[in-house]
Amino acid sequence: MSLLSPSIFKAYDIRGIIDKTLDADVAHLIGLAFGSAALDKGEKTVVIGRDGRLSGPSLITALAKGLQASGVNVIDLGVVATPMVYFGTNTLDAASGIMVTGSHNPPDYNGFKMVLAGEAIYGDAIQALYQRIVKQDFKEGSGSYRTHDIKAAYLQRIVGEVKLARPMKIAIDCGNGVAGAFAGDMYRAMGCEVTELFCEVDGNFPNHHPDPAHAENLQDLIRCLQNGDAEIGLAFDGDGDRLGVVTKDGQIIYPDRQLMLFAEEVLSRNPGAQILYDVKCTRHISSWVKARGGVPLMCKTGHSLVKAKLREVGSPLGGEMSGHIFFKDRWYGFDDGMYAGARLLEILSRVPDLTATLNNLPQSPSTPELQLQLKEGENFSIIEQMQKNADFPGADEIITIDGLRVEYPDGFGLARSSNTTPVIVMRFEAENPAALTRIQGALKKAVLAVKPDAQLPY
Repeated sequence: MSLLSPSIFKAYDIRGIIDKTLDADVAHLIGLAFGSAALDKGEKTVVIGRDGRLSGPSLITALAKGLQASGVNVIDLGVVATPMVYFGTNTLDAASGIMVTGSHNPPDYNGFKMVLAGEAIYGDAIQALYQRIVKQDFKEGSGSYRTHDIKAAYLQRIVGEVKLARPMKIAIDCGNGVAGAFAGDMYRAMGCEVTELFCEVDGNFPNHHPDPAHAENLQDLIRCLQNGDAEIGLAFDGDGDRLGVVTKDGQIIYPDRQLMLFAEEVLSRNPGAQILYDVKCTRHISSWVKARGGVPLMCKTGHSLVKAKLREVGSPLGGEMSGHIFFKDRWYGFDDGMYAGARLLEILSRVPDLTATLNNLPQSPSTPELQLQLKEGENFSIIEQMQKNADFPGADEIITIDGLRVEYPDGFGLARSSNTTPVIVMRFEAENPAALTRIQGALKKAVLAVKPDAQLPY
């Protein structure tokens, strides 16, 4: 592939379609660019790993060769979950890492999540890699290569420290993603009896898409809980950095409500701490955190952005509506679905009725993420115009840190530009259906004022 497509350099990672915008040649160039950037920061070693996608072996081989050609040494962890690469950058003699993963995208996608000198890179730092490739601004050397099996150290670090008050029966659904190679072993080692669904790693994803953010992908797990004796269900995305939770009675506990439970537990040991949550999360987090002596802090959406903010403000915990939960308390501050699952079980093993505990977490009528489909680049200009012309009578506050979140006394409406596709993501929550309709109407009016022919998703 002679042409390098700038479209693969996204806001939080690099992602493309195999043999269209991404192949081994591109992976080699990314290795050269990233290795050169690592050396600029005084880093001599890079940890790499890959998920279960079919294109993984050719991409990681080319990536490793590119890294070595820049002069950095490579530690290859093989087939691992994304958080295990992050774990490697915290525990091996290397603070930089690249995970070859398509995350929750369709099977023909793949990409790279990157940590450079201890920081998840995003935005300008990812664009700088693209510019380095365009300018062929590479260092030259011949770095070493070795493989390393990190599974035992990773599992031991979690199992040795996160303790259940009693044995539990759980069901897990890995959607044929890479978490299937590790999650069952980990929870059994913690003292769980585990029913496994789709834990064979298969890059064709033959059963359902590995994305627990969407209810349709949790139906198998819901049925498993109804028909078996498991107390709770945990689901993971394709690369294991996000968690989905289902109760015995078939309720989905979305990540913003999971975050409340985690916040309560973390604040019991970290009084007065800041708890981070992204703009898509429920408004109940703010009052919940305040009531438990914490300081709620809303931030932009994006796993790299939340990690950076967590580090900046010294917060022990953050979370995103998409399912990325970040524990700096007793852990390293990176998102890890399997670890978040372990912490959840630890809390629930101590309550008399875990289903009631989960279902009693506050919630209001809300919409899932709705997508307004647009042409490339249109999403950004529309949000910019909406921010300029914002006029929402009766609103308490208009938050513009990431798009437009309009807070009313009885709910909120959100419109923000996706950083990965040409859509505006919209989400609504309110105390009752009438308020929900009213707030949706206000946001609709604001969109149509900028783009009269917009086809709204509601």
